[in-house]
Amino acid sequence: MNHAKTTNRLVRHKLQVHFDLHECRFTPEALANMADDLDSVALQTGNFPEADLRVVIEWNGRNNEYSVKLTLILPGETLVTSDHDPLAHAAFKRAAASLELALEGYKDRLDRVDEWRKQEAARPELTTAGTLDAAALDAAVAAGDYPAFRTAISSYEDSLRLRVGRWVGRYPDAQARMGRDFDVLDLMEGVFLAAFENHPHRHNEVPYGEWLEGLIDPTIRAILHDPAGELANINMARSACASS
Repeated sequence: MNHAKTTNRLVRHKLQVHFDLHECRFTPEALANMADDLDSVALQTGNFPEADLRVVIEWNGRNNEYSVKLTLILPGETLVTSDHDPLAHAAFKRAAASLELALEGYKDRLDRVDEWRKQEAARPELTTAGTLDAAALDAAVAAGDYPAFRTAISSYEDSLRLRVGRWVGRYPDAQARMGRDFDVLDLMEGVFLAAFENHPHRHNEVPYGEWLEGLIDPTIRAILHDPAGELANINMARSACASS
């Protein structure tokens, strides 16, 4: 056994495959044979703008077996599988088969999101329940007065609440936390707060409902990334409105 760490890079179709070897050594031919088992994965990732596969193979002398870990880096997702066996190629083949199944699941989720986006694109833009007072919005933002802004934009509440509720369907993690960590009203308030903060940068030629809808996705992602911080800001904004 060679106790140095070595790195080898191979390419299958357009997939970059990086082998990191720990406490072991394989011939280039042996690594190429392993990489041949990745052809299905490589073909499935051929149209992705990014697809890198990290393969870590480590010899565990204590258990007399190899540990194999595959990490596939894709746009917005990282898939990880692993296995172990006294024979490195056997562990690699099983880990590769598991990775192929995980990749198929990822592509299925992307297909569902694409279909969802088509359905949402066919829906009309957000509408107001009354007349939107653009001058009141501008004045509230200029004064740094969120309660006044919130009152002026309140005619979007019903339309935005329904759209946010559907949008959450894009994010299984958000759906799982709805009703426990936050709810639709929290997300809606987050969108209104984002509108208040970004109002000075809005382009006037973009309809207000269309611009407001464009804030839904980044707001949900921000809350998923930092729920404590984002929800604290939302609750502070609510408190300011309640006390005004």
